[in-house]
Amino acid sequence: MQRDIRSTELYDEAEEIYRRFRQPGTGQINDVTEVHAAPDGKHVVFAGTITDELDGTSLTRICRTNLATGDTQVLTFGPHADRLPKYSPDGQRIAFLSDRAKKGDYQLYVLDAESKAAHSTPAVAGWVEYLQWSPMGNRILLGVAGHGADVAGGQGAGKSRQLASDLPSWTPQVDTGDDAFRWRSLWIYDIENDTVRRIEAPGANIWEASWCGNDSIAAIVSPGAGEGLWYSATLRLLEVSSGESRLVHQPRDQLGWPAGSPSGTHLAVVEAICSDRGIVAGELLVIETASGKISRVETRGIDVTHAEWRSAEVLLISGHRGFETAVGVYELAKQSFTETWASQEVSCGGRYAAVAGLNDHGDCVLEAESFTRAPEIAVIRRGEYCPIRSFDLGYSSLASAIDRVEAIRWHAPDGLEIQGWLLLPGGKGPHPLVLHVHGGPIWHFRPFCLGRSGASFLMLLKRGYAILMPNPRGSAGRGQEFARRVFGDMGGLETQDHLSGLDHLVAGGIADPARLGVTGGSHGGFMTSWIIGQDTRFAAAVPVAPVTHWVSEHLISNIPHFCEISLGDRFTNPTGKYFERSPIFHAHKIKTPTLNICGALDRCTPPSEAVQFHNALLENGVKSVLITYPEEGHGVRKFPAAIDYAARVAGWFIEHMPT
Repeated sequence: MQRDIRSTELYDEAEEIYRRFRQPGTGQINDVTEVHAAPDGKHVVFAGTITDELDGTSLTRICRTNLATGDTQVLTFGPHADRLPKYSPDGQRIAFLSDRAKKGDYQLYVLDAESKAAHSTPAVAGWVEYLQWSPMGNRILLGVAGHGADVAGGQGAGKSRQLASDLPSWTPQVDTGDDAFRWRSLWIYDIENDTVRRIEAPGANIWEASWCGNDSIAAIVSPGAGEGLWYSATLRLLEVSSGESRLVHQPRDQLGWPAGSPSGTHLAVVEAICSDRGIVAGELLVIETASGKISRVETRGIDVTHAEWRSAEVLLISGHRGFETAVGVYELAKQSFTETWASQEVSCGGRYAAVAGLNDHGDCVLEAESFTRAPEIAVIRRGEYCPIRSFDLGYSSLASAIDRVEAIRWHAPDGLEIQGWLLLPGGKGPHPLVLHVHGGPIWHFRPFCLGRSGASFLMLLKRGYAILMPNPRGSAGRGQEFARRVFGDMGGLETQDHLSGLDHLVAGGIADPARLGVTGGSHGGFMTSWIIGQDTRFAAAVPVAPVTHWVSEHLISNIPHFCEISLGDRFTNPTGKYFERSPIFHAHKIKTPTLNICGALDRCTPPSEAVQFHNALLENGVKSVLITYPEEGHGVRKFPAAIDYAARVAGWFIEHMPT
């Protein structure tokens, strides 16, 4: 395989897909994230993606849409990126983050909603990850990560940019295991005085936080900054004035999305067994701050992924249930949950569903999309879905390669029902088919816009390939018992969940048994490497950012605790699952041509994982190619590497599974 494929037809085709979806150089908004509604419900602000050129990552700008007319304005112009806009409680200001002063160094800015004039605020020591207005609107809470802190796996699993130093280039890196620059802290910006101050909380690394009333903060805290410590983090209540804290909840599993009520009397948090920080889907807990009493809210089977107080008594939530994305409200006084909307056809962008409330009746605004629908701003009112503003610059024509989408079910050998999405091309089967295994394993596939990251799949669908996206045991949206089934058995029964799905499609005349491929990233990369050592049916495989040796993953990656809970074992056990479930020890059974892909900057699944597997395959006479992207972390995200990646993935399946 060539190192430079920019002159090939497949590269040109992949580039054209991204050009049609992104429309670089036109100044048009092509994607939407981080939606927030004005208090009066008339406008919504969001981070809109505007692509200048297919080079690096596309920049985002603060944008505003009129919910009555759909008229959309760009409010900020960088340079670099502007993101995470939040209206003040009175609607007069919009706070947002920008790295316009120094690339990668996000700081707080405040924009006047009427004049659109923005001003900087005093810089903090680190980069701001998130912000939240206080209920009274006189202060802004800032979650700050030290320069050089790890970035979560779902965001690329690299290190954030460290401040430049005057040291010569030959100076070695020194890792003591106790680097203060990686810690996360809380700061408060005072609007009236235009000042910032750090909340002193010695020994507390604060992953996420939310106002809980005007004088307290609910925070997810660990005693150190290592990424692995997040898995055992606790929920604490911090006093703003003193920094003193008290334990509110010691979870069994992991915590995410803390949300304190405006009155400070209650706080909500989601508890779930998880794979990665920032990817939490599970049970909704509502806690009385005075007594510590915990109520586990019955949400009609919805795995909650977002919680937002609309008043002192009403909590808006969104999440996933099976094939559906759903929204509902919890009323504190009645201690009752009411579902207000659910859809199997439409979902949200991002890692999981999040919405922005318009009132305390469950009406909300969201970024919506599907396999065949480009990102759009939409409103849910009285349970009815209403699209407001589409950002389709050419995706609908690209998505015409998808003849139909089917939500399918089958049973694993042990009788467990498995669900998945099937994307079908035109024409009559059986089709060559690619099994796409999702990351996590606690994540799930739902209808998402392929134009954002699935150029290779659009290329394959156009040529007559089908795509199967299963949600095996361990996936979100089926409750905690279903999610927990994968832990302690990584690579066990979930393997049969995937293989039985292929059997189901072969028996139905949809998939050609001689032309089956498999790919996936992160956990999907592990499963791709693993499954071809357990079954010889696959004609081609593309593991991306994989784990292939659990011992080296434990000792080199930044998430060793994940390895322990995933396998239910210790790496010191020479006959245990760290060895038994490592794909490199099954390389001698593999016959499948394999394209291994990794990022040189990946701290979550280090590139050495792909290197080991590639070399093991070569030693056993298997066709193997290793692709290492020097400027990428956990997944390929920047242009033009993303174009190169799409062309290589599609090309591998076309070569080994020709139509």
